Parts: sequence; structure tokens; C-alpha cells
Amino acid sequence: MVRKYVHRLRETFPSQPPPRRKPSVRDVTSWITRHPDRLDEDQARRLKDVLARCPDLDRTAEHTRAFAELMNNRHGHRLKDWIAQVQGDSIPALQTFATGLEQDLDAVVAGLSLRYSSGAVEGHNNKIKMLKRQMFGRANFDLLRKRVLHAT
Repeated sequence: MVRKYVHRLRETFPSQPPPRRKPSVRDVTSWITRHPDRLDEDQARRLKDVLARCPDLDRTAEHTRAFAELMNNRHGHRLKDWIAQVQGDSIPALQTFATGLEQDLDAVVAGLSLRYSSGAVEGHNNKIKMLKRQMFGRANFDLLRKRVLHAT
């Protein structure tokens, strides 16, 4: 009896898809920082809707994509133009970031322009510090030197 009643109800009322959840901050951040070609159609449409509702976020996304282009294509010589555009806009977080970049502009331009990277040695500093702490008061410098060279 109940099954027949529920069946009639289901036929009478069309089924609607469940309501979509609103995109989280993490979703929107991921969509903005990802290359536009790597967004599927649904993500691109949802990002477009979010950016249309918030002009400040739209301008932030434009500046973020422009900075990503500088980094990926190694166009460090264009950094001053990017900083000028950000300073002309009224987005406080990006203005603070741009001001920080200006403080060491030569190093940032070199980092964005040159193909050389210190990334290969970045993780070894912590390992050396750990070895120094382990060896403190135990032996002389020669043994510490051997352990550091052996670890790297």
C-alpha cells in the first residue's frame, strides 16, 4: 500500500536535482590560481559567476594571473609594470605584496628572469642544523664535517 502511494507521489512530482553547494574559498582560490586551460567547463562557469558578483575579486584574479604569467614565462623585466598596475588598484593585500616585492626588487627580478634555482639545496639547511644539534658536545669539528658531507 505504502509503495503504491509513494510511487504515485513520485510520478506526480518531478524529481529535482539536489541543490548545488556553494563554492568554498578553497575552491575559488584553486580556480583562480590554476591555469584557465586546466579548468573543466563547470569550474570555469562557476568561477565566472563568482567573479561577476565581486568586482574586487575579479581584479585580484586578473593581477594573480598576470603575475603567474611573469613567473611561468620568466618575464622579470615586466615586474615593475605589474607593480605599478597593482599600486594603481585599490586592493590592499596585493598592494602590500607589491610593496614587499619592491623592497628587494633586484633579487625578485633575477629570480623571475634567470633559469637558475637554489631549490635543489633548500632542504639541506635543516638537515645540517639537525646534525649540528646532535653532535653538540660529542666530538670535534672533523667528525661533524664528515657527517655533514656524508648526509649530503
